[in-house]
Amino acid sequence: MPRIARLVIPDVSLHIVQRGHDGRECFFSEQDYFAYLNYLSEFAARFRCSVHAYCLMTNHVHLLVTPHVADACAHLMKYTSQYYVTRINRRLERSGTLWEGRFYSCLVPSERYALACYRYIENNPVEAGMVQHPGQYRWSSFAANASHSRCGFVSRHPAYDALGIDDVTRANGYAALFDLPMQQELIEEIRKATRAGHAAGVPRKPRGRPAREQK
Repeated sequence: MPRIARLVIPDVSLHIVQRGHDGRECFFSEQDYFAYLNYLSEFAARFRCSVHAYCLMTNHVHLLVTPHVADACAHLMKYTSQYYVTRINRRLERSGTLWEGRFYSCLVPSERYALACYRYIENNPVEAGMVQHPGQYRWSSFAANASHSRCGFVSRHPAYDALGIDDVTRANGYAALFDLPMQQELIEEIRKATRAGHAAGVPRKPRGRPAREQK
């Protein structure tokens, strides 16, 4: 069966998930997390891709990015993944890939779903029972997005900018989003759209020919 073409539109954000092969770990030490983020930062700048949110779990990665040219996302993931695997293989004296085939992605065309993706991504460690609050997890973008002073390579999405009139009000408004639980329907839509490669929150036409009217 041929692969379904990945849906990418320049300047429209994407939620990306890349999983470890067979659900296995892909980060083995603190230095591995740092290395992945360094590669992500380097190749995001090289290939014109803005990174708004990330979470590095032990066996998968979540990203919210905006590609500014059609092939930016593909290049970002290809080079980040390959350079990271090469480093791990050399350090651990292993061979083969760490990743489960192609990454999954969905378009995030609205501000509502952009903020939902921010929360979904950075709340992953809480949902997994690893921490009680996203601010306690070291390997996500929560600290950058909830901070009054911007740092690192994380850039603001327009939906984030709309949360306030300055850095302080935006950061406070963002942190306040995590005081309430996410709607389950938003979570399910993000998961479903990402697995299927659709646009989140956009009604999809049923496949196949329309049924004939009964006379």
